[in-house]
Amino acid sequence: MEGTPYLELRAKLAQRDRSLREKVMSLEDAAALVNDGDKVGIGGSTLSRTPTAMIWQLIRERKKHLQVSRSIVSSEGDLLFASGVSDHIITSWFSQGIVWGISKVMRHYVESKQARYDEWSHLAMGMRFRAGAMGVPFLPMRSMLGSDVLELRPEARTIACPFTQEDVLLVPALNPDVAIIHVQRCDAYGNAQMDGLQFMDIDLAMAANRVILTTERIVSNDQIRRSPDQTKIPFFAVDAVVEVPYGCAPHECSNVYEPLFKHMDYYTSLVNADPVAAMQDYIERYIRQPKSWNDYLNLLGLDELLDAARRGRSMLND
Repeated sequence: MEGTPYLELRAKLAQRDRSLREKVMSLEDAAALVNDGDKVGIGGSTLSRTPTAMIWQLIRERKKHLQVSRSIVSSEGDLLFASGVSDHIITSWFSQGIVWGISKVMRHYVESKQARYDEWSHLAMGMRFRAGAMGVPFLPMRSMLGSDVLELRPEARTIACPFTQEDVLLVPALNPDVAIIHVQRCDAYGNAQMDGLQFMDIDLAMAANRVILTTERIVSNDQIRRSPDQTKIPFFAVDAVVEVPYGCAPHECSNVYEPLFKHMDYYTSLVNADPVAAMQDYIERYIRQPKSWNDYLNLLGLDELLDAARRGRSMLND
């Protein structure tokens, strides 16, 4: 949030309604919490716990000019650029996945100057969200010093440490207007539990002004209380809870399902061959035409969803 006085940003956070109340709503109602031009932080990383269902809904609602930040961006970045929902993405890496290489869709929109891609180091993204969560305007770090990435980021500042006189890099806090995070389970109040890697999601939730949780399933508060150590995002940070089974598909949700690799192979072969027309055809078929999220899942295919779930369970049992 460059250019905004930081105390003003903190004052907005302090005004949030942090009461204990039920927050369950539909994808459509949750999407209303995202305004055109908002700064949106996305949870998860690469193919892991991507809040695909919420992104799918934002595209259906034709949101505009969202500035999106995420630790590592995967194929959801293609969808955001090509749909026109976002024209500015901030991340440490933008690829459809390690298997498929650099996104040709991203390259088309960035190189033709239809969209902007700000690259930071992975640690810098984490430190920016951490600063936002801590309520400080910046944090010092060494990562990026001596890297060409630093030359691309005039927002960062190099100063002499007042204690050692050695150079350190100051990175500005990142405080999204809205955070969108997918979790394995949470209660109706927004107490969220995550299995597997947490990535930057806890800091993201605490740094954002509004938090939308999508979840594989809503469980009782009693169940949440039985394993309080697993509750990573507390209710007072959350504004909306949406139950969306397979809400990351075709990406993965740890211990629930693995990525839908056959669909990802199909998707990347399609859009990398034609980053413009084929990308638009994909968005029309898989996002705009389905009448509901369940219709979208039907397009992905029951066999592939069940196979992804089988592989997810086998990972848990191993």
